[in-house]
This record gives sequence, C-alpha cells and structure tokens, in this order.
Amino acid sequence: MSFSNCNNGAFMPQPAKAPYGQGDATFQAAGGERGICMLVDRFYEIMASKVDYATIRSWHPNNLSTSRDKLTRFLCGWMGGPRRYKEKYGSISIPQVHAHLAVTAAERDQWLACMAEALADQGYPQDLQDYLLAQLSVPAERIRVVCEQRSNKTS
Repeated sequence: MSFSNCNNGAFMPQPAKAPYGQGDATFQAAGGERGICMLVDRFYEIMASKVDYATIRSWHPNNLSTSRDKLTRFLCGWMGGPRRYKEKYGSISIPQVHAHLAVTAAERDQWLACMAEALADQGYPQDLQDYLLAQLSVPAERIRVVCEQRSNKTS
C-alpha cells in the first residue's frame, strides 16, 4: 500500500462517534486513511507553494513521495487508526528523527501554520482542526526542544 497520491474524487470527513482522542474517533473524523492521505498531500502542496514555508520545505528531498508516505502512515497511527508507519518503517521517535535539523520556534510555527492551512482546506469541522493543531503542537514543541538541546551541546 502506498500513500503517494490520494486526490482521486470527492471526500467527506466523517463526524466523530466518540470524543477525539478516544479509540479511532480522530482517525475516522479525519476520513480514515484516504482522508489523512489527502490532508498530507495538501500539506506538502502548500509547503511547496508558499515562500513562508521555504525553510521547512528545504529540509525535504525534491521528490516528496517518501515524505508523504511516512507522514501519512505516521498520522494514521497517531490519530488512532492502523499503525501503518510501524508496519513499514518500524518504531519511531519523532523528536529524535528530527534532531539533526535546526528547528527553532520559527520553524516549529511554520510547520504548524502550514498544517493549519491544510486542515482548513479539508472541510474538517473547526473543533477537529483545533483539536489536531493542539495535539500536533506537543510533538512539534518536543522536536524544537530536542533540536535546541542538541544545538547547545555542539556550541
């Protein structure tokens, strides 16, 4: 299974049957694997098209196929769905995977702003968008802290 291109046809997010964060409620509300794939596709489209995100875009390879696949798979499991990332790539520590980057508050905020735009474009209810951004802020901040600690050790 590949998540390299998901934009094929109309998509309607599903209302949550349980509170976000319980079971697979977030995963289902985001549209399952297809909805998350479409979110990730839009995220990288926005990142590539706006100068505001040039720094974080420059950290990715020209061909985004693997980046799209990894983020889609990660988000599926992170939202309570199937653990697709682990199936293909094994376990992951998000802060450690990004520790080689110079992530400051500026880059953390770029990533979150780009994701906010992508979420808004999906037609998700505002409460789902707010929930996801609040939850994504946690690992984004952990990444910043790990990168800062690493930077301080090498200074």
